[in-house]
Amino acid sequence: MSAARQPGRFLPAAPGSRVTRLELFYDLVFVFAFLNVTTLVAEELKPIALLYGAVALALLWWCWVSFAALGNYLRADQGVVPLIGAVTVAALLVLVLALPEAFSDRPGGPPGPLVFAGSYLAIRGLQVFVLVTRSRERRGTLWRLSLPVIISITLILTAGLLPSAPDWSRVSLLHLGLWVAAVGVEFIMGPRARGSGLTVVSAGHWAERYALIVLIALGESIIALGTGAQLTIGLPLTWPVVVAAVLGVTVIAALWWMYFDVLAPALEQTMHRTRDAAQRLVLARNAYAYLHFPLIAGVILFALGLKRYLTTVAETRGDAWLARPAGLDDVALFGGVIIYLTALLALEWRAVRRVRAAPVVTLVVFVVGAVAVGKLPATISLALLALICVALVLGGLRSGDPLRRQVRQTVLEEQLAAEHDQSEWRRRNL
Repeated sequence: MSAARQPGRFLPAAPGSRVTRLELFYDLVFVFAFLNVTTLVAEELKPIALLYGAVALALLWWCWVSFAALGNYLRADQGVVPLIGAVTVAALLVLVLALPEAFSDRPGGPPGPLVFAGSYLAIRGLQVFVLVTRSRERRGTLWRLSLPVIISITLILTAGLLPSAPDWSRVSLLHLGLWVAAVGVEFIMGPRARGSGLTVVSAGHWAERYALIVLIALGESIIALGTGAQLTIGLPLTWPVVVAAVLGVTVIAALWWMYFDVLAPALEQTMHRTRDAAQRLVLARNAYAYLHFPLIAGVILFALGLKRYLTTVAETRGDAWLARPAGLDDVALFGGVIIYLTALLALEWRAVRRVRAAPVVTLVVFVVGAVAVGKLPATISLALLALICVALVLGGLRSGDPLRRQVRQTVLEEQLAAEHDQSEWRRRNL
């Protein structure tokens, strides 16, 4: 209470902290940045463009992971932390603007790679600054936390100095390799920095923050779906477009259910049951910082494929029901779902040490079927994808899974207990 009365201070979070509205606002901006990665590859979908998009998404993800960890360590809506959040959002928007030129600079204006690297440095540097300020051993903490950022920025800037080259040439592969190395440095060195004092203060806050980022990504993929057919620039509304849009929403709803029905609360309950601070930190790193990245990547890739599917259906001048996906559109659509399901299986094993047969069979069907869907009309491919996803969800509901009953009963009891405690506090103090 005494710390709360001192303005301008960093106020520590508490074990019972939950996600604030301000953090939800930050996450909306970050997911907007995630989805803007699709602009790198949407115009001309090629394998190397997909690789560049994955690298950019990984760096953006690590910016968010570090920012979310900071919100678990300190109160995001108190003291000077909201100011740090505002500066982070501003730097993030500049980074998004520089994203189309981050890999290859265009004539005129400031150099894109330099603007991207500067914005990335501002976002990560602020996070390091806060942790160093809070640390007792400032010099050692500054070195350990700054080193991954310095190395990754150096690699990005070095890649920006390379000349433009054709795809898959030696220079092009070196350029891509430098960006991949920057991602590897952040993902490997960053979480293992010692002495920062950063821990998982609130398991509930940590789990809720990651669940919300998945929820926002799924929600904003619907926005991408709505803009994919480019109806705002005069294309007529047709029945194939309507049906394809409904099928796309059906798949997104099924993806939501696969994660939020049992897995998300089971993961949170596992976090709560992990009492040892070191073990909880390892669980938070592996299950959330690492394994939630393919969840987000799968949603973003699926949104890209869905957008291109709807654009293909809307722009077909003949029979739109027979419009076929072009190029790698089917790879993006089905590949996104395959990555998402693979991440769900890995998370389920990490949370409850089991792997169910139905999702594994579904995953195999998608991998095998993805080879043939390019020969089918886009609406038929979407219908098959939606049918299989819905069948997987309904099969899980009808199986009478005892784990599902246990997890959801625990969730209900926790909600009732929290509501009772909050009502008692308000009755006494308000």
